[in-house]
Amino acid sequence: MATQEKKSSQDQTMSEQEHHLILFNDDINTFDHVISSLIEVCGHNEDQAEQCAIITHYKGKCSIMSGSIDELTPIKNMLNRRGLSVEVG
Repeated sequence: MATQEKKSSQDQTMSEQEHHLILFNDDINTFDHVISSLIEVCGHNEDQAEQCAIITHYKGKCSIMSGSIDELTPIKNMLNRRGLSVEVG
């Protein structure tokens, strides 16, 4: 029984860390706005923010952060308030 409890605890810990914050492309926000938002809100450096913006533009979406739902939800809300389309997935 201890092995099953240990495995269940490990599964729960992994599921908490397997979430991604996904940025979706839109026709409204400029590259500059997206890049500055990723730098200011997510703590990306300029190169990382620019790469995420380009990937989002060409592929339609990009994972911009990973972590637990509790970590990602406030960041998602801040980016949504800036007009960016993001979801926790």
